[in-house]
Amino acid sequence: MSNPKLAVEVVRAHNLIAKDGQGASNAFVELNFDDQTFRTTMKEKDLDPYWNESFYFNISNPDNIHDLTLEAHVYSFNKSNESRSSLGKVRINGTSFVPFSDAVVFDYPLEKGRMFSKAKGELALKVYLTDDPSIRFSTPIPGMISTSTFANLHNNQSEMPSLVEDTVVEEVPKVKKGFRQTLYDIAHPKSQTEPPTPPPQKTVTYGVGEMRPQPLTPQVAHMMYPRPSPHPAEFSLKETNPFLGGGQVVGGRVRPTENRSSIYDLVEPMHFLYVRVVKARDLPHKDATGGIDPFVEVRLGNYKGVTKRFEKNHNPEWNTVFTFARDRLQSSILEVVVKDKDMVKNEFVGRVRFDLHDIPTRVPPDSPLAPEWYRLEDKKGEKKKGELMLAVWVGTQADEAFADALHSDASSFDDSSTPSTLIRSKVYHAPRLWYVRVNVIEVQDLVVYEGNHAPNVHIKIQIGNQMLRTKPLMAQSSNVTWNEEFIFVTAEPFDDHLILLVEDRVGPNKDENLGKVFIPLTMIDRRHDDRMIQPRWFNLHQPSSTDVEEPKNHKFASRIHLRVCLEGGYHVLDESTYYSSDLRPSAKQLWKPPIGLLELGILNADALTPMKTRNGRGTLDTFCVAKYGHKWVRTRTITDNLNPRYNEQYTWEVYDPSTVLTVGVFDNGEINQKGQGDKKIGKVRIRISTLETGRVYTHSYPLLVLHSSGVKKMGELHLAIRFSCTSLLNMMQLYTRPLLPKMHYKAPLTMSQLEMLRHQAVDIVAARLSRAEPPLRKEVIEYMTDADSHIWSMRRSKANFFRILAVFSGLLAAGKWLNDVCLWKNTVTTALVHVLFIMLISFPELILPTLCLYLFLIGAWNYRFRPMYPPHMNISLSCADSVNPDELDEEFDLFPTKCPDDRLRIRYDRLRSVAGRMQTVVGDIASQGERFQALLSWRDPRATVIFMASCLLSAFLLYSVPFKLLVFLAGIYAMRHPRFRQKLPPVPLNFFRRLPARTDSML
Repeated sequence: MSNPKLAVEVVRAHNLIAKDGQGASNAFVELNFDDQTFRTTMKEKDLDPYWNESFYFNISNPDNIHDLTLEAHVYSFNKSNESRSSLGKVRINGTSFVPFSDAVVFDYPLEKGRMFSKAKGELALKVYLTDDPSIRFSTPIPGMISTSTFANLHNNQSEMPSLVEDTVVEEVPKVKKGFRQTLYDIAHPKSQTEPPTPPPQKTVTYGVGEMRPQPLTPQVAHMMYPRPSPHPAEFSLKETNPFLGGGQVVGGRVRPTENRSSIYDLVEPMHFLYVRVVKARDLPHKDATGGIDPFVEVRLGNYKGVTKRFEKNHNPEWNTVFTFARDRLQSSILEVVVKDKDMVKNEFVGRVRFDLHDIPTRVPPDSPLAPEWYRLEDKKGEKKKGELMLAVWVGTQADEAFADALHSDASSFDDSSTPSTLIRSKVYHAPRLWYVRVNVIEVQDLVVYEGNHAPNVHIKIQIGNQMLRTKPLMAQSSNVTWNEEFIFVTAEPFDDHLILLVEDRVGPNKDENLGKVFIPLTMIDRRHDDRMIQPRWFNLHQPSSTDVEEPKNHKFASRIHLRVCLEGGYHVLDESTYYSSDLRPSAKQLWKPPIGLLELGILNADALTPMKTRNGRGTLDTFCVAKYGHKWVRTRTITDNLNPRYNEQYTWEVYDPSTVLTVGVFDNGEINQKGQGDKKIGKVRIRISTLETGRVYTHSYPLLVLHSSGVKKMGELHLAIRFSCTSLLNMMQLYTRPLLPKMHYKAPLTMSQLEMLRHQAVDIVAARLSRAEPPLRKEVIEYMTDADSHIWSMRRSKANFFRILAVFSGLLAAGKWLNDVCLWKNTVTTALVHVLFIMLISFPELILPTLCLYLFLIGAWNYRFRPMYPPHMNISLSCADSVNPDELDEEFDLFPTKCPDDRLRIRYDRLRSVAGRMQTVVGDIASQGERFQALLSWRDPRATVIFMASCLLSAFLLYSVPFKLLVFLAGIYAMRHPRFRQKLPPVPLNFFRRLPARTDSML
């Protein structure tokens, strides 16, 4: 390297010590190397901060680089006493510096920064040497600045926007595919005693060998003491050009290669060593009783796979497949060992050894490799009694055995404590959900057991865990009529029963059962439209009966009149309609043919933030979940890896383009943490209608999670997506059809019903998928379906308000432009508008064609600026980058709340203030509407007379004067020159504002 530079990427820290007295720290990192010092930004109230900032050091003497040391100190700034506390440090010798091609993100354990200080946690750094001439050296800090000076600068930053030298921040050219590097320079004040006042324009001096940025587009950063300033580039989408199975993806198009794969072309080809252990025969006796408890260990270096154990079996059959990633092979010899399970120590039975160089390679669609019998050998290599049937080959993830195999990258070294069913990949099919409509009409011949009071009767209706009740009625006779309707959710294959209990309220919280009825859901009529279902009479069972069917020899006089049906014409919403993945009705007979195919390649995740510790360092055991329609998929769990590579591909049939694919990343809580639950890392939503047909989208999506301390980037997820359309005509025709099935419009459900039913639907899906192996737990289902999106959030309310402003910004801009035209701010524009206006008045038949042509030209012009990537989570749109900490605490508060009374009082007062403003706006809108009503209501007789007289005069005027002339005169009057205007409001507006409203009648 002619001009080497040391690059240091500060990625994140994990499990830091709390130093602020409130269980958190205001962390930043200070780097020292070769008499140069740099600092990162400060992350407030975060024990797991994420920076992803890069710095570049100049090496004064490259020959002595091995004698230099890089020190990274982690500090916490205490605002109360304006000091900083050491959280630990990392020392890296110059002998450990490697070139960029060999560099990886490594979690360094923090050491004590001072003699009496404490240290805990890890600091993730990526350190490497580079001689890229396009990279400019960072400007080092000449000397240390006192802590109090930095504190004053930090506290007064709102009053003085720039207190230090301006430093140019420029983007460093990409040196690695899919990775972004940014140069952050930190300047310091000229004086240590008082902060300098920034000059009007600062000239930046560049050293020899530094690259001067473009003069017109510099980004100026006022860097003083590290402060919490989120960088939007961290949370942006990044396009990548990976080499997949079909070739390299460039600009959404695949450049095929010679060794192109026929299937799984959206993932990177990964080669695995497959070992299929089929069975054994004629195993020798090992214990005193002449039996053997055999199992097999498959060993390759430090990796080990173990089959299940059989008891007293000389001819066991396992049929288990193990895989070992070829890029993680640690030995050239594969050993398959048969052992006998013993209480003290497992006894060696025999083994079979393979040289990896002699193992064949299989590429689908080749036929599976046939297993062969191998004679067992002892440790000296001599043949023994017993044979083992094996098949060993090298293949890719396209192999049929991949899905059911036990993977080496999905388990730790020599770790067999985790069941294989919890780490395998799996495809799930969620149950098909139906609505159950129950219309309770009446009860006849009701028998009341306590006759000393008037019965207060109600009916409880129950399906599974769902229970509703009718309103209580005082029974004047033995017949009671309700005619109330209820909606429930159920799932195929309809194992539940509809249970109705007739009860009498005999006292406070005391009900007496008067009868019950059990109705199997399989016996209920089904309907796909709004046809009327005939009601049926059902005999009530005895209150003491627990059987589904009443004995035939027992007669009970009471009966109930019901109208019950299974609704197949609705779509049961388990997600919000805004990002639903399926819109088909429940009945298969109403399904239309698919319009396309959606293919998803889950490639890898990068720079994940550790969420648990193992062996003294932070780690993760991650898996991905993708949901679209009824099909859920789960990748294999890759353990103890912060940069997992999945490379798994899945496909879905698409029935509607206005649907959304959801992909989430989770940490497996069942590995070494029994019962902890799966923790969310982040998720991505992709709307199918935003994808171009046939284009391959390869992007790295930021995984963003909102915590009580603010939004946090947990890493990045690399995906490859392709949408293929089978019938363009059918897809275009879908845009003319209703979004939901017809029953949602013929017999609509209320919003409260939909919210309640959606909650029940999520519970049913979670209960069904949690019983699979590996299970999809309830917290995963709720996070993927956004089950808590209806909970109040001040942040989300602000975001929706700003969305409304953005929607109407176009109308406001058009109104401002028209006002400027009327005020003659641009004479040429106003003159052209006059000409266009006169032309449209002369030829009114051109108005609508001109408008349509104008809209077409706007769309054609915007085609050049169309988005080339799917939308992703936007922190600015979500108001997550500017949210108040108390608002976040309120959003994450439980329901009902458990916060202290004083904080609850503050939140209540704030909510009252917001509601008061909304109340004022609603009242103003109502007042304007009441003034319109007052025009002819004679509430103000004089105003009504004036309005009627003006209407009569306008009728004669409009009849006698040509309409074109009236429009022409009105337009010319509206666009008259400012010298003919006055600042007073016009007469019609004055008249309207004087009309009475009903505000004066309100208390």
